[in-house]
Amino acid sequence: MNTESKLAQTTKPFLKQFSCPVEGTVDVIGGKWKSVIIYHLLDGKKRFNELKKLNNGITQRMLTLQLRELETDGIVHREVYPVVPPKVEYSLTEFGQSLEPLILMMREWGSIHMEKVLSNRGTQEE
Repeated sequence: MNTESKLAQTTKPFLKQFSCPVEGTVDVIGGKWKSVIIYHLLDGKKRFNELKKLNNGITQRMLTLQLRELETDGIVHREVYPVVPPKVEYSLTEFGQSLEPLILMMREWGSIHMEKVLSNRGTQEE
């Protein structure tokens, strides 16, 4: 059995929703912010404002939307403490922690290759 046939077999459960498992993964962690949010949560619980400061350039609305989507997908847990003023912390679920190897590989790739990417784009600072 060739590699294409093996890949086709592994994608069958996803065919109704996604064309392949990669598309499904990108649906969960894709976009500009989700993987970065996950990366920062690898270190442990963070409050909303901590995440906002760590994700330079994200708007409050976008952070809220991304956290809600990650929570819906079971990647992030939102803990609300019954205190005044309200205290909310975000953390990775056990399921979310399964993304750690992928996120760390993305970090490594970025560390190694971003200089080349920026050079190709002509946007590298000199």
